[in-house]
This record gives sequence, structure tokens and C-alpha cells, in this order.
Amino acid sequence: MFDPYIMAVNNNRAARAWMEATSTNLGNIYTPGYRQENVRFEDFIYGVRADEVSYRNEQGKSHPGKGPTNLMIEGSGWFSVRNKEGELRFTRTGDFKFNGEGVLVNEAGNTVQGFLLDESGKPLNTMDSTNGKADVTLNPNQARGGTGHIPTTEIAMWVDPTNGKFFGKYDEYKIRSDGTVVGVAKEGKETVPLYKIALSNFPNPSGLSQVGMLEFLPSEMSGEPIEGTGEIRSGLVELSNVSLKDQVDNLQQAKNLMSISTKMIQQNKALLEEALGLLR
Repeated sequence: MFDPYIMAVNNNRAARAWMEATSTNLGNIYTPGYRQENVRFEDFIYGVRADEVSYRNEQGKSHPGKGPTNLMIEGSGWFSVRNKEGELRFTRTGDFKFNGEGVLVNEAGNTVQGFLLDESGKPLNTMDSTNGKADVTLNPNQARGGTGHIPTTEIAMWVDPTNGKFFGKYDEYKIRSDGTVVGVAKEGKETVPLYKIALSNFPNPSGLSQVGMLEFLPSEMSGEPIEGTGEIRSGLVELSNVSLKDQVDNLQQAKNLMSISTKMIQQNKALLEEALGLLR
């Protein structure tokens, strides 16, 4: 037998979760790299309840960045960044810059991960910065971030963050569409590959687990990282991928569900009070 009161309460809770997710999406419609939250619902005997949250895969529009270190992925892929605790996270937000030590970081100070290249442009095994030993025994997908069992490293360039001038034997640097960071010398006649920005993707990116507003971790639903195939655009950032039309429609539907469930709760409460009155 269905309990109409419990059903109404569960529908009301689902409507609240739907409205909260929709409001969050609308509030971040202009946030670069933001991924739209999609709330899924599960039917069960006593009404509807909100299930796990997934994220919209579609690419957001491009927007001019603050400089050449602002990067955008066109196509499939996620940037890899490492926080101060050494945890690897994934993001579509390319709000990168060189800090005072010449290391490429995002706005949160997490280091952008890449592959150190030899002179022919092939990735080299890097050293574990924590113990000075070759980082080749760990699963790079879970611990060090590189696909294809190649460990990643921070991208350290001798660039003055105050004026963007390049220090050392190169005149400047450029970031190619394949993510290769090259040093340019001799008035552009000589280019040397230095790093390649690490891009990862997932079998099911919608299933990533969010750990910050713009950073994610792999989950059982997303699967382990695989190689990203997108191209990198220097000087651009990706805007939010929130669909305004969908969110307005969702908000209206959530309000309708909230209104109906609230009236059902009030009606069942009135019936319960009437029944108690008869018993007295």
C-alpha cells in the first residue's frame, strides 16, 4: 500500500535537490570551465528521490583569455593539475599562469602537469620530486597522472611573471595545438620542444566526482584516465557549458513539483489531524 504522505515528502525533497542544482548551474553560467550539473532521479515505491549527480559533457564556448598561458581544450580531454598535497585532479579550466618561481599553475596554485620532452619531442621519464627517485613503479593513471605509463612533471619555465619575458637561452616560448611547449631562439629560426601538456580523458566523463568547483577526480562511473584527443588553443579559455534554456525549463518543472508535493503534504497533514480529532 502506498503511503501518500511519505510519497509527498520524498517528491518534495527531490524537487529541492533539483532546484538547488539548477540554481547552482544558473549562478555559474559565466564561470570559465564550469560543468553543468545534471540531477538524475530514481523511482521507488514511495515516490521519487534524487539519485547521483552527473555532469554535462558538451564543450563550452571560447572566450579570449588574459594571455598565452590561458589555455582551452577544443574537443575531448581534461587538464591534469596537482595540488600541494600531491593529489592529481582534472579540470577543463585553463586559467593558467607562471608563478614567481616560473612554474605553470592555475588560479588555485595547483601545478599544471606535463611530459618532459627530449630534443626530438619524445616524452622522458621524470623524477619523483618528493624523493628524487624515478617514478616508474607507480600506476601513473592513479598516482602520477600520465597516460601510457609515462609520469608527469610540473612545467617549469624561466619566465618573469611580471612582464612575461623569457629568461635563459630562449627568446620566447610558444604553445602548439598539440600541447607542446617550445622554446624559440635565434629570431624564430630555432625551436626546441621542452614539455607537452598532459591531457587525459575518461570512458565516461559524466561520472567524474567533483572535489572543487572546477576540479574533479576519477570514480567507478567515470573509469580510469585514458589519453585525451583534444587540441589546445593558447590565449583562450572555455566558458561554462551550462544550457540556459534547459536550466530555465528545469527550474520551472522543479517549481511545479515543489508546489504539487507541498500541497500534498498539507492535504495529508489536514487529513491526519482530522482523523486524530475523530479518535479523540
